Amino acid sequence: MRAAARPDLTTIRDRVARLAEHRGQDPADVLSVERLGHLSGVEPELIPRVLAGEAPEVPLTRRVHRRFLRLRETRRDKHGREWSLAAIAEDFRAPGASLGPLNAGTGLPGLGHAAGIQRFFGVFAGFLLADNKSAVERALATAPAGAGAPDDLEHLSFITGITPEAIRLTLDGRPARQPLRQQVRERFEHLRRTRPREDGRPYSLTAIASSFDASGQSLTRLARGEGLPSLAAAAGIQRFYGVESGFLLADDTEALAAALAGIGRELESAAHEAENPMLAVLRAHDVRSIVTRAGRLSPAGWKSLADHLDDLLAREGRLDARPPEDPGRARGPVRGPGDRPAEERAP
Repeated sequence: MRAAARPDLTTIRDRVARLAEHRGQDPADVLSVERLGHLSGVEPELIPRVLAGEAPEVPLTRRVHRRFLRLRETRRDKHGREWSLAAIAEDFRAPGASLGPLNAGTGLPGLGHAAGIQRFFGVFAGFLLADNKSAVERALATAPAGAGAPDDLEHLSFITGITPEAIRLTLDGRPARQPLRQQVRERFEHLRRTRPREDGRPYSLTAIASSFDASGQSLTRLARGEGLPSLAAAAGIQRFYGVESGFLLADDTEALAAALAGIGRELESAAHEAENPMLAVLRAHDVRSIVTRAGRLSPAGWKSLADHLDDLLAREGRLDARPPEDPGRARGPVRGPGDRPAEERAP
C-alpha cells in the first residue's frame, strides 16, 4: 500500500505563528480554534488534541456528518439562518429528503451529492470532485514559488489531473464542463498513470482498494467508466495517492493542515501585495470592469445581483453586516436557467 506522509502540524503551526508576528498580528487571534474550526470543519474543542496528535481517527460516516453540520452552522444565509436541506439539495437538482440520512448521521451521501454540497457552500471539493476552474485556482494558489505558474501547464496537469489543453482553456476563462462520471474516471486514470509503483507500473485496482478494506472489483466499474465510486471509495483513493480529499472527506489532520497552510499563504500574499502596488491597480481594474457590466442591468437586475452576492458571501462565512430581513425574499440561492447542466445533476 502507498501511504501518504502525515503532515507535521506543529511545524506548520509554528511557521504560521512566525508569519503572523512578522506581519504585526497576534498569533493567538490568527490561529484561534474558532477560525481553524471554521476553515477546516474540525470542531474547535477537538483542535488542540489534533494539533498534539492525540485525537483518535474518526470513522468516515461520522466525519462527513459532522462536517456537514458545521457547514450549515457556520455558513448561514444572509439573514443568519441555517440553509434548509431543501435549499441545499435543490441547488444540484435533488430533493431535500435525499440529505436526511446525512443530516441525521445515519448514512453517507452519494458522490454527486457530496460534490453539490461542497459547491453550494464554496469549500474545496478535493482532487476527484473539484471542477476544472476551482482545481486550477487551487493549484495556482498552493504551488510553491516558481512552480505551477500559468505557463507551466505540465506541472499544473500533474497536480490537478486535468489535461494541459483543458488547463489552457480554463486559464482563458473557458473551463470545460464534464459530466461528473467522466471527470472522476479521468482523474482516477490520471492518478494511476502519473503516480506509479517503484517499478513504473500502475498500482492495481486490488492494491488501491485493499488500502481501504475493499476488493479490487469495487473499482472495476470506475476504471471502465461505467459508474461512480462510493463516497468511501473516493475518500480511500484520494488518501492512497496522497492528494487533497476536500472539505467533507479529509481526516482531521489533513483538514487542519490545509487550513493552516491556507492562513500561511494568506499572510504571505498580504506581504507580497504590500510590496507590489501594481496588484492594487489590477484589482481596481477588475472591479471597474464588473461595475461597468453591472451598470447595464435593470433595477430588478441590480437587486437580483446584490441578493446573489449576499448569499454567496454568507455561504462562505464572509458576510459581516447582514441587511434587514426581507420577508418576501426567497431563501434559496438565485440561479438562472441552465446554471447546472443536466450532466452535473446528482445521481
